[in-house]
Amino acid sequence: MANAFNPGITAALGSAAMERITLLLNHVIAAEPVATERLRPHSGRSIQLLWTGWPGLLPAPPVVAFTITPAGLLEWCGEQAPAQPDLRVTIDASNPLRLVGQWLSGERPKVGIEGDSALATDVSWLIDNLRWDIEDDVARIIGQAPAHELGRAASAIGAGLREAVRALQGLMARGPQ
Repeated sequence: MANAFNPGITAALGSAAMERITLLLNHVIAAEPVATERLRPHSGRSIQLLWTGWPGLLPAPPVVAFTITPAGLLEWCGEQAPAQPDLRVTIDASNPLRLVGQWLSGERPKVGIEGDSALATDVSWLIDNLRWDIEDDVARIIGQAPAHELGRAASAIGAGLREAVRALQGLMARGPQ
């Protein structure tokens, strides 16, 4: 079945989303000085994320490649992704529901890594150790106590979503009855 999504609109939305994701990634990296220190020696190197097994019914994801800046942050390459990145990270996207479930539960998805070993070590450290402290960010705007209550509510919603994803995965694994 052909992809029913308009490629121009999909590309524009993907680009806009990647720009915001890059800002969020840099916010999380910059909040942890050790993270930028680990990335600075890799300035100018590139990292590419490849989604394998992407379902054909969904719009194709944008090219996800970053260059490391001298400040130890990331710059999204857009369509100018290098042909031979220094590090290639592959994620099996054949079951997007499972990926969402892993992300919601904080579980690291199974990834394949090819390329520069020193860069791979530091990127792996970032994946394992960096977390977005959204409660702290919200507290700067609305105060500590309301942010804490919002955090508790978000945790409860997250737990419910994780349980829903697990239930859907179970139903899908059983197949039609």
